[in-house]
Amino acid sequence: MSLELIDLSLTAPGTSAPLFASLSLVVAPGETVCLMGPSGIGKSSLLAHIGGHLSRGFTASGDVLLDGESVTQLPAEKRGIGMLFQQAQLFPHLSVGDNLAFGLPGQVKGKAARRAAVEVALEQAGLAGMADRDPATLSGGQSTRAALMRTLLARPRAVLIDEPFAALDAELRAEIRSFTLQHLAAERIPCLMVSHDPEDGAAAARRITLG
Repeated sequence: MSLELIDLSLTAPGTSAPLFASLSLVVAPGETVCLMGPSGIGKSSLLAHIGGHLSRGFTASGDVLLDGESVTQLPAEKRGIGMLFQQAQLFPHLSVGDNLAFGLPGQVKGKAARRAAVEVALEQAGLAGMADRDPATLSGGQSTRAALMRTLLARPRAVLIDEPFAALDAELRAEIRSFTLQHLAAERIPCLMVSHDPEDGAAAARRITLG
């Protein structure tokens, strides 16, 4: 599965000039590409457009393909694209385990099978035994790992990352970044990451500056 952007460009509401020069690139299976650039140039809006969540008023040109198939006209829920944000955005009214189970596709049927899938994911994330925990009791790094595993359990065709490591301290940031990118590579999922951190860019397979 590959993610391809073809001559993609965005124009903000009330303006006529594109936010950045049209962007074309292919993100290979398991590859992470980091998009960098100054604040306000449209990095997060670009991810929102790819994921199908672009705010009203923006106009977009170009195309988004997954494994050669255009998804530009599909609603967000039909694209199969996962997103990770700076805040983990775990559901506060659900336990950690139920948060992960929320990401499971309908093909995983039965309480036992779904529970087993969640337990495996928690163990992979270093969160074994935390299924019944309140998400509010998790550290920042634990929350990020839980959010990643919830995303992976949904079997996404691609993953978009919007500065999910920025709120972590430097040492933990490196650890969680390595954990995240290794898991995406192992699952052969193409990833497009937005960041202001040069170390994120260095950790990615490629770094592209919007302008």
